[in-house]
Parts: sequence; C-alpha cells; structure tokens
Amino acid sequence: MTLSERLKQLRDKSNMKQEEIAKGMGIPLRTYCRYEYGEREPGVTALWRMADFYGVTIDYLVGRSDVR
Repeated sequence: MTLSERLKQLRDKSNMKQEEIAKGMGIPLRTYCRYEYGEREPGVTALWRMADFYGVTIDYLVGRSDVR
C-alpha cells in the first residue's frame, strides 16, 4: 500500500474531512490533498505529524509495515 492510499484509508476510518485532518496536523489543506492524491511526497517533519495524528508508525504510513 502506498502513502497516499494509507492516508485515504486512515481518513476514511476516522470519518473526518480533509480540511479537519489538515487543520489537526497543522498543515495547509492543499498540501494534505497533494499527499493524499500522491502528487507530493512529505518530508520527515510532515511524516512525524501524520504518524502522531493517526497514532501509527511512519513505517505503517509509507506501507513498509502493516503493524500500526
């Protein structure tokens, strides 16, 4: 699973809108959308924020592990 697929899956499970996710992560909405659509790759700081927000590991986010 790719990062963009994982982000979409996590957002769907949380029943939140992209706007809410971006605000919760402290990043611009357009930036989050680009990550979710696979148009842009996040840096380390953004990956940390995503992992912390969803309560998962970075390896889980990027598809290297299925263990949250």
